[in-house]
Amino acid sequence: MREAAAVIKELLEGKMQQTLSCGTVSTKLQRIAQLAKEHPERSFTANSHVIDIEFLKEAYRCTRKNAAVGVDERTAQQYAENLEGNLALLLQHFKDGSYRAPPVKRVYIPKGEGAAVRPIGIPTFEDKVLQRAVLMVLEAIYEQDFIDDSYGFRPGRSAHQALQTLWDNLMRMHGGWVVEVDLKDYFGSLDHTQLRSFLDRRVKDGIIRREIDKWLKAGVMEQGTIRYSEAGTPQGGVISPVLSNVYLHEVVDSWFERVVKPVLEGRGALVRYADDFVIVLEQQRDAERVMKALAKRCDKHGLTIHPDKTRLVRFRRPALTPNGTNGKGPGSFDFLGFTHFWCRTRKGKWAVRRKTSSKRLNRAITKKQVFCRRNRHEPVREQQQALNRKLKGHCNYYGITWNYQALKKFSYQVQVCWRKWLNRRGARRPMSWERFEKLLRHYPLLKPRIVHGTSHP
Repeated sequence: MREAAAVIKELLEGKMQQTLSCGTVSTKLQRIAQLAKEHPERSFTANSHVIDIEFLKEAYRCTRKNAAVGVDERTAQQYAENLEGNLALLLQHFKDGSYRAPPVKRVYIPKGEGAAVRPIGIPTFEDKVLQRAVLMVLEAIYEQDFIDDSYGFRPGRSAHQALQTLWDNLMRMHGGWVVEVDLKDYFGSLDHTQLRSFLDRRVKDGIIRREIDKWLKAGVMEQGTIRYSEAGTPQGGVISPVLSNVYLHEVVDSWFERVVKPVLEGRGALVRYADDFVIVLEQQRDAERVMKALAKRCDKHGLTIHPDKTRLVRFRRPALTPNGTNGKGPGSFDFLGFTHFWCRTRKGKWAVRRKTSSKRLNRAITKKQVFCRRNRHEPVREQQQALNRKLKGHCNYYGITWNYQALKKFSYQVQVCWRKWLNRRGARRPMSWERFEKLLRHYPLLKPRIVHGTSHP
């Protein structure tokens, strides 16, 4: 079963005709996308009529079925027992305005070793279905507006595409100056009033806007107590990513394209993935001006730039001094889990290389230590299979050109962790490295490998 993102991508590219269970869903979304593209200044006042029972069925099919339950404690399997009736009732409540958005259940998961935890939100399954339906309509509209250099939570776009775009811009400008931006608690500080004004420019359908307001005001339930907030997007909600993208599109993306770029002395580019973005500028003066203007822009719209994590990095390609030695070297910066830096290729040319950032690498190793400790008494075969899945996932993301050494280090540390905790299973014979290497012959771990290639300069 395809995810909603893949469905929307095919619709917007015009590659899908009547391949859904109900062809009308495809036709409706394609029509909305076409109108949004042809009329970029149009505000849509009547889109909710496209959400019918077949539309909700498609939203249901695209909703993850094995996620944790929300405040109603109802699973996807229980909801499916009377699917037709539940969806019909949901549609009725949606249309007549009687639908009540339930609060999001907040739980905490450990980040790794120690007491550090991360809060996550869990909506109810039915709420996810309705949010998915509204999301499909909003994506059909806003995919026509979002700039090409925005990648986070968009159909058919990935973090690796953002990394490739950034690499291309850095190589084309020979580095330049990089504004590395960190927004403090973005998803929790997004201003509702300004978000509504941004939505007014494209979506004025009363039924859809009413539901969005309900999700913004639904609140969070923690230990039986509901807490409400005047800022932020619905935590864990399916609708949250597109709302956050709409906000940053207006505050940062379109501002950079319409206001900043025309007055730059040199070239400039912005690459954004969700709330993480960097701005590459050819001239130092441009970079200093943009950094000051960005701080004022964010402050105006209720966003806070982290003073310690936001910085201006000199990232020019290294040059040779008159005596033939390297001059002052450039700095480095992190983006999407990778540290970017200049290095010579085998041909002697300068190129931007990426390696796993030390913070991400240490975090990944810590998580594997926790896994090996907690599962040390499980059968060795099960441990090996689980570790291989984790190694494969790590390589699928971090396996990019020139990052083999970091992959190799991670793989070695996983072996160290596994041997350490196998050695503490209480066996009579200690798990020496010689014995562990013999075990690896029967239960091998995956070797590090490069998955994503990058064109060489």
